[in-house]
Amino acid sequence: MMSGTLLYLSERDVQSLAIPPGDARRIVLQAFRDHAAGLNLSLPKSALMLGAGHGFQAMPAASSTQGIATLKWVAIAPVPPGGTARSINGLIIVSDYESGVPIAVLDGNEVTLTRTAAMSAAAASCMAPSNPKSIGFIGSGLQAHAHLAAFLDLYPGLRQAFTFSRSRSSAESLAAAATQRGLDATVTGDADAVLAQCDIVISMVPGAPGLKAFLDARRMKKAAFACAVDTGRSWIPESLPAFDVLVTDSLAQSKAPYDINGDPVTTVRFGNDLVHIAGVDQPVAGTARSLFCYRGFAIADLAVAHLVIEHARDAGKGASLPL
Repeated sequence: MMSGTLLYLSERDVQSLAIPPGDARRIVLQAFRDHAAGLNLSLPKSALMLGAGHGFQAMPAASSTQGIATLKWVAIAPVPPGGTARSINGLIIVSDYESGVPIAVLDGNEVTLTRTAAMSAAAASCMAPSNPKSIGFIGSGLQAHAHLAAFLDLYPGLRQAFTFSRSRSSAESLAAAATQRGLDATVTGDADAVLAQCDIVISMVPGAPGLKAFLDARRMKKAAFACAVDTGRSWIPESLPAFDVLVTDSLAQSKAPYDINGDPVTTVRFGNDLVHIAGVDQPVAGTARSLFCYRGFAIADLAVAHLVIEHARDAGKGASLPL
């Protein structure tokens, strides 16, 4: 990138880079290890909520090892059933760590997809059963497709996929993608069956007016891994004590899962975070019923943004804008 210019990467630019899921997972794990070592900094997510599933969020971070500071700005809005608009839109602003000079502006949607799936897979690598065969998706939108790729990269031995969604067409689309990747895929309207049959369960239910928690942790296998990308809103709070191990991204940011109203539940508290377990050699929950529930940590966005910028520079992608 030329001096005195700002690199702009659109969603199409970021998509065209096709960041490998394994690379994203590894760089996110390293970012958490760096955080534990004091090599990067992040403030807890700041949210201005306007209603159920509607608000704005700011996520700042800085890394001395990667030489950048970032601010992720996210807008969230509810989408009616059957709607095609996005519920989340974001941008990532990148500055030089030392000088503060702006370096880049990236589309945040694609980075969020990659980062979120990478965080889930990173946690699974520390917490999930060692040889899972089945995976269930509660919610079948774009994040589900990103998670399918990330988990197949981590666990190529997966054989079955179950898809559940309020939109039948979305569930069928995800099942078709899983089938194309060699899995035996089943579309189901029975969430309890997904919990009972899967070694790994990913919940990605967007906030919406009238949403009621419907996932019962007591229905899960005794040794299974659940990942609540939806911060926990789809899980029945009274059932959460059925998890033997509860982990979040950062205890400094959240102490418990969140309910459908966006409030911390009172039935459980997190016992650990990815900042710590990313540096632990032995799995923390491979033979237990475990939950990874997170709000999203800015150091993961920073790590993936850095990876994207490096790939973009190598590939000559993006537009150079004058400062």
